[in-house]
Amino acid sequence: MKTHHYIFLTTALFIVLFYDENMGLNLGILGLVYSFLTFFKTDQKNKTKTFFFLFVTSILSSIAFAWYGDFPSFLAVVSSLLLLSYRSKNRRMKILFLIPVVIVNCFTFLCRSLSFDQWLPKKNIPGLWQKILAFILIPLVLISVFFGIYSVGSDHFANLFNNIEFDINVWQLFCICILGFFIAFNYWNHSVEKIIYKQNHVMDNDFRDQDKIQKPTYSFLDLNAERMSGVISFFSLNILLVFFIITYNYEQFYETVKSPVQLSEETHERVNAVIASIVMAILVIMFYFKSNFNFDPKARWMKILVKIWIFLNAVLVISAMVKNSEYITNYGFTYKRLGVYAFLILSLIGLVMTFIKIQYQKRNAFLFNSMAWYVYGTILICSYINWGGMITSENMKRKDFAVNYHKSGINFSEKALIKYAEEKHDNKLKQEIIHNVKTWKNENFLSKVIYYQTIGD
Repeated sequence: MKTHHYIFLTTALFIVLFYDENMGLNLGILGLVYSFLTFFKTDQKNKTKTFFFLFVTSILSSIAFAWYGDFPSFLAVVSSLLLLSYRSKNRRMKILFLIPVVIVNCFTFLCRSLSFDQWLPKKNIPGLWQKILAFILIPLVLISVFFGIYSVGSDHFANLFNNIEFDINVWQLFCICILGFFIAFNYWNHSVEKIIYKQNHVMDNDFRDQDKIQKPTYSFLDLNAERMSGVISFFSLNILLVFFIITYNYEQFYETVKSPVQLSEETHERVNAVIASIVMAILVIMFYFKSNFNFDPKARWMKILVKIWIFLNAVLVISAMVKNSEYITNYGFTYKRLGVYAFLILSLIGLVMTFIKIQYQKRNAFLFNSMAWYVYGTILICSYINWGGMITSENMKRKDFAVNYHKSGINFSEKALIKYAEEKHDNKLKQEIIHNVKTWKNENFLSKVIYYQTIGD
């Protein structure tokens, strides 16, 4: 099949799946179809290890959305399919350029879609396709558009058709057709501008030979002064960080016990301070080691001080993790407390990547390229695991288990709550949960969320 065949096929599939339906199983089915069609359409030379990885994650993300139907799984499906489409045509392009590619294609969609010669075949169009396009599709689109305009402009014109009843929501169908075509066209026929291709080398992980030449970064500082500035700065920052770690841990573990509200506020403030400190630390290291000092034989002491600083920042992150663990032990699991773990782990990974950058003389782009994949991995983990069910199952073991909070504030906790109700012989709670589940079970087939279908009456 040609590109236009894929566009029309997936547009028609989108209309069938989403007309008069809520988002649920239909998006999972659409994601699976897009994944497999992309696999078959992609040239063999572009089927790299990264492509196969993204193909698998696209399938798993589509299944995850069909199972949960929540925002994390939606984000996983969208990011996986965008990356899969991007890699199917651009195997050497850095994934961070996907963002400008998507933005540019969205803004240029109208012009590109109306340039029929660019994406529709110029010759040898089969007679049937030509007749359907010329005699049915184009007139139908024009009639629909002008019918809507004339109906708004004249009540009498609109009233002429009041006695004719169609069991079709024309406006919804029109919007779904446009949205389906918009998605299909940008997915199968996305373009990467030449200016983006030309900038791809900017995100290379390794230095080029011309970057290894020893020269001062700034005209007002010679190389020796710049090197000494780095040594003094990192030595001072290490001393400062040692004192901060001591006071930080003293405040966390040895000060008077405070109320849960105060402890919650202080914990989040301190974690935010830690994350901000790590980000700033990495930026400072990137500032000094953007080029010359990676290859400067006289920068040995500066490299040692930087590695010590990375180690001390890692100690700071681990201290925050220990405090968060203590907080969870005392007051139970929540989404925010698990989110703190996620941010701290990403911060720790960032420090490890920074150490690798220094040790193996990588460019600053190496950090961005690496962390982009780890952020994507975090999105996948968030979408594949039932964190709400885990939170409820763990908190059920506590004496201060808040049923109402887990019933209204935690997603996908129904199975655990039914189990809790059975253990406590609370038939009222069990019937309430089952009643709420039935609402989800009664959705149309394409709007169903599989998770709720696995819960018995």
